[in-house]
Amino acid sequence: MAKNKDPKDSNHKAIPTSRVGRFARVARMASGVAGGMLAEGTRQLRAGKRPRARDMLLTPANARRVADQLATMRGAAMKVGQILSMDTGDLLPRELADILARLRSDARYMPTEQLRKVMSDAYGPDWEELFYGFEMKPLAAASIGQVHRTVAPDGREIVLKVQYPGVASSIDSDVDNIATLLRMSGLLPTELDIQPLLDDAKLQLKDEADYNKEAKFLKAFGDLLRDDERFLVPELLPDLTRRTVLAMTYVSGKPIETIVALPQEERDQIMTALVELMFMELFELRMVQTDPNFANYLYRSSTGQIILLDFGATRRFKAGFVNNYRKLLGAAMTQDHEKLVAAAERIGYAMGDEDSDYRALVLELFLLALEPLRHEGLYDFAHSDMARRMSELGEEVGHYRDFWRAPPTDAMYFHRKLGGMFLLASRVKARVDVNQLVNRFTS
Repeated sequence: MAKNKDPKDSNHKAIPTSRVGRFARVARMASGVAGGMLAEGTRQLRAGKRPRARDMLLTPANARRVADQLATMRGAAMKVGQILSMDTGDLLPRELADILARLRSDARYMPTEQLRKVMSDAYGPDWEELFYGFEMKPLAAASIGQVHRTVAPDGREIVLKVQYPGVASSIDSDVDNIATLLRMSGLLPTELDIQPLLDDAKLQLKDEADYNKEAKFLKAFGDLLRDDERFLVPELLPDLTRRTVLAMTYVSGKPIETIVALPQEERDQIMTALVELMFMELFELRMVQTDPNFANYLYRSSTGQIILLDFGATRRFKAGFVNNYRKLLGAAMTQDHEKLVAAAERIGYAMGDEDSDYRALVLELFLLALEPLRHEGLYDFAHSDMARRMSELGEEVGHYRDFWRAPPTDAMYFHRKLGGMFLLASRVKARVDVNQLVNRFTS
């Protein structure tokens, strides 16, 4: 039987499911942001200052308005914010990227009545008879769905990933509405064409909203790593999985960030395994779990295993991209600028004219971003200032507005994973011989 008690906290909030209701949220957000701009402009005028649109727009109050409304809508609206902020903020003003990044840790979830409706739609009105001890309060909540712990008919402890209602049917309208708001607000540069990215985001989100597809990815990773003692993947329960509910065995562990307390050698081994897995995904599987959210990784100290969770953002890559990216890495590691430019252009990057300052700057950015790969021996992420140097170079690239173009989507998704792994390595103060790992796939 399910536990009937409704969670007594403020983190559960009904999700608007109709297009009209979701659009109303966007309109309310736009209205609130405009009102906030007016109030801030008036305040600055009274203080004898000449207000700038950017300063009026990016106030803490407006930041809360944007983040809170997107978090309440969840789904594609929330994902657009995450996607646009995933590439170290290169597409957006740093202030907005920081606002949108807040969405990654949002933990609001459905109230009990709405959850019961979703479960009834998936399993029928007698769904509670299928499970024992179904916990109404989720273990975790994200943009597409939330995770509940329960016991399967065969007695195994399992979790059910339950999709928010209205998410799948609102993807196109949510993406378009949020993109329009960002355009109208001036938060996105008018010179930047993000339509290809948005079109691709819609396709990616529709795949994420189909839990039958995620089930296939979960099984594929489980099969791949079955004999690798370093990793543990939950087991899929196909008979209990539906398009809007994904069923898998429950696995426990501590947040991956807690490994920072372990001895240096153990931290190094764990991060080496994760970085090696990332390259295996790209170069061997051509199938990458592109969401590097730290919550997708746990560590089980009793067995020394890394637990891998959430394969909804898994993306398949074509052989052409993988081969060109392999050439790009090889050229970067040997610092062959001519080959690096050729590979980058084949992938879809705008590299500018030969001998131009812009090309030289972009090349410098590439080489800096791939610095851990070019470094021979253990790269000490804890003592690297790569992130600061990349931020400074990124600002310089931003001055070349005539060359602005959204990065190629495949590269952007992989760089999301690459950057996430490097950030995690820095967070846990690990050292990794990335050069040795990548040589296996590029030589």
